[in-house]
Amino acid sequence: MKSLTLIALLAAIVSTAILAQNPVITHKYTADPAAVVYNDTVYLYVGHDEALPDQNHYVLNEWLIFSSTDMVNWKEEGAFPASAFEWADGQAWASHVVERDGKFYWYVTVEHGTIPGKSMGVAVSDSPTGPFKDAIGAALVTNDMTTEHSSSYWDDIDPAVYIDNNGEAYIFWGNVVCYYAKLKDNLIELDGPIQTIDLPYFTEAPYIHKKGDWYYLTYAYQFPEKTAYAMSKSLTGPWEFKDILNEVAGNSNTNHQSIIEYKGKDYFIYHNGSLPTAGSSYRRSVCVDYLHYNEDGTLKRVIMTSEGVQPAE
Repeated sequence: MKSLTLIALLAAIVSTAILAQNPVITHKYTADPAAVVYNDTVYLYVGHDEALPDQNHYVLNEWLIFSSTDMVNWKEEGAFPASAFEWADGQAWASHVVERDGKFYWYVTVEHGTIPGKSMGVAVSDSPTGPFKDAIGAALVTNDMTTEHSSSYWDDIDPAVYIDNNGEAYIFWGNVVCYYAKLKDNLIELDGPIQTIDLPYFTEAPYIHKKGDWYYLTYAYQFPEKTAYAMSKSLTGPWEFKDILNEVAGNSNTNHQSIIEYKGKDYFIYHNGSLPTAGSSYRRSVCVDYLHYNEDGTLKRVIMTSEGVQPAE
């Protein structure tokens, strides 16, 4: 009887180990997730942390592309180097991808080659897995275009684009100050002035999604970063701050989210520093957990798990 009990216990441990899914990618360090659902497949775009275990700074030279049809098993589809932007000086910081009319637009954060500070560019492809090429041969936004926080060297980071039901597209970004601007129909030019959103303890990583009649603006809050959110009935606000959505993610100082609905479930995609092979704030890993809504439309706090999510069907 004792032997059977021991066998059952060992089987449970093995089963748990097999089911454990977070982080979802373990052979490379990945960060700053951006997800797109297209043709019943999820495409995941991430930065590739390459810092050595003894380095305490970010080293990102490229972005990686993964795909999945169940949110559990991920296939590496390729890479996109920061060097593809000839006007930039490397550093593949946080990015975002949207699809419109069968084309895929990849908005990125890079270091500008001649204008001091971070800047944002955009690449385009006819396929979600590339090849991508620089869409305009220059930056979309540079550090000298945003002056609300003049001392900031990196206030033009973390782009996130949302295309509304009426076809209008807006880009959100920022560090310390949350900026947004309307995009032209071609998605590669600004169409109006750069404006700001007043959000409590805004750090960076703004992201827009919509559920029902509500727009949600999630963002990195304080430092080390939690994720907080605000709600509005309009994409351009006013935004009402609600609450914390995600706590500090493990041993990562940063917290960067992507939110999607796929096969009837809602997902919160983020990163932490939990890989046992020297994971840290500079060697991060993408994770996936469920996102849940209250009846009034507010968001329930994300429960970060080691097990992750079950395969989507």
